[in-house]
Amino acid sequence: MQQKIINPQDLAFQLYELHDVERLLSFERYSEHSRETFQAALDLALNVAAEEFAPHARLVDEEEPRFENGRVEMRPEVKQALGVLRETGLMAAGQDYERGGMQLPAAVAQLCVGMLKGANVGTQAYAGLTIAAANLIMVQGSEEQQTRFAEPMMAGRFFGTMCLTEPHAGSSLGDLRTRAEPQPDGTYRLSGNKIFISAGDHELSENIIHMVLARLPDAPPGVRGISLFLVPKILVNDDGSLGERNDVSLAGLIHKMGYRGTTSTMLNFGENGGAVGYLVGEANNGLAAMFHMMNEARIGVGLGSVMLGYTGYLHALDYARERRQGRAVGEKDPVAPQVPLIRHGDVRRMLLAQKAYVEGGLALCLQGAMLVDEKKFADTEAQRSLAAGLLDLLTPVIKSWPSRYCLEANSLSIQVHGGYGYTREYPVEQFYRDNRLNPIHEGTDGIQGVDLLGRKVSTAGGRFYKALMERIEITINEGRQDPRLTESADRLEQAVTAIMSATDVINAEKSKGNKEKALANATLYLNAFGHVVVGWLWLRQGLKAIAGLGGKGEQSPAFYEGKIKACDYFARYELPGVITTAELLKTIDTTTLDILEEQF
Repeated sequence: MQQKIINPQDLAFQLYELHDVERLLSFERYSEHSRETFQAALDLALNVAAEEFAPHARLVDEEEPRFENGRVEMRPEVKQALGVLRETGLMAAGQDYERGGMQLPAAVAQLCVGMLKGANVGTQAYAGLTIAAANLIMVQGSEEQQTRFAEPMMAGRFFGTMCLTEPHAGSSLGDLRTRAEPQPDGTYRLSGNKIFISAGDHELSENIIHMVLARLPDAPPGVRGISLFLVPKILVNDDGSLGERNDVSLAGLIHKMGYRGTTSTMLNFGENGGAVGYLVGEANNGLAAMFHMMNEARIGVGLGSVMLGYTGYLHALDYARERRQGRAVGEKDPVAPQVPLIRHGDVRRMLLAQKAYVEGGLALCLQGAMLVDEKKFADTEAQRSLAAGLLDLLTPVIKSWPSRYCLEANSLSIQVHGGYGYTREYPVEQFYRDNRLNPIHEGTDGIQGVDLLGRKVSTAGGRFYKALMERIEITINEGRQDPRLTESADRLEQAVTAIMSATDVINAEKSKGNKEKALANATLYLNAFGHVVVGWLWLRQGLKAIAGLGGKGEQSPAFYEGKIKACDYFARYELPGVITTAELLKTIDTTTLDILEEQF
């Protein structure tokens, strides 16, 4: 079947030419791999996505899970698709061979997951959350916890969740109230309520492993008093067999605008004496431990946003090529044949914007994935430290920039379809609804903006922020060497100068103790900073495209010319907005703070 999930040429270009994923083969962990094994995994994932996940994407949207007699009922195709995923081994694509994994680099493993998201994000979410939870246990959990819980998760027998949000607290995790009482046998009894827990209950797996944030009785207030606990839906015996049902109950389902195939649940812990839980990591250090899962989830959110935008773009591109409507500007003959939509200038503008957003967003997510491996396996401690710092700096951008601009790509896809795009007879309206969650969960844009501007750009005295800007400057100088990229390089430098100037002014304001004023427009800063980073990645794509046209690439000339045109578009249409935003940021404008509640 023809797939509209990803452009295989772009996938190959981004992995092997732009990011040179083959250089990771020099790391001992990946020494048994080759480009052929990477490609085999990607081909397998795309095949599973197209044949097992995509066909029921509309069904799970129209017939979302139901809460009946205390249980979740859903379409049988979901379990079937996840069974195929389990059998292929893709559930543990990035895990060790010894754990039953494929031991793939993060960039390849993330793309395998990403294609499933583009095909059917509602079904993939069950597996995605499980992978993230298993990885958390592998890093933070004891050897026993890894064997008893994480290994069955990676095998697809158990699924996993992340339980943070509570009804009264929302994103304010310092206000959570779920309690954990220590027991003589070293376990804990948890009681409390969690809300918006994706995949929190279902009948898709033998067990569900909840990663739960809670407070010990003597915990200090705020985020410094949060611990992390592993709470299984069904208790697991020492020999790995399943025991009694734990004191975790489904209170109800939440009905969402999109992502309807994934259960969004309200869970009650400890209605009958306390849910048995196991401390993961150190007491009162749970938020830091959970951030391992959250940061991975944030990269996953960014890539999910990209893939939903990408499939929308490919659907719009196909529609624009096939749908005939209107005639060329200046054509006066009313009986002249109609032309395909793609012949109209405004349609090309919308398609080019989508291409710039989704292919730029994919480059951004893969940049983060490459840093994941560099921080673990680079040759020197200095290289590993730099990679870790750059990844930390870029994580809020990777989560938020695609969430905003690939959602905009979905909106443009609807527009290209015209009135048909607004109907349920075409899938692009579902892509938009599914993608609309991504600017919200795993930290809203506002939270990511405060994280970036309030902390990340200043970490280690701004060391990693400066290192990023230095890398961008190197690319700018390379771009100036080719006449086709000179203008794009110049425009990127103007944007870099503007954002660096704004950063200096805001940091100065923070140093005076005016933090609320300095961070009032953190989201605007986040968007502008993200545009600079994606502009850099587009210039890098332009450089690789020039090299490809010179005989050093593997793709068609038309493909490379399209990359150069998208680079031009981003520099001319998108980067100038960074300068305007930076000028506003430098004024430390307080309009949004000055308006009083009663004035709304």
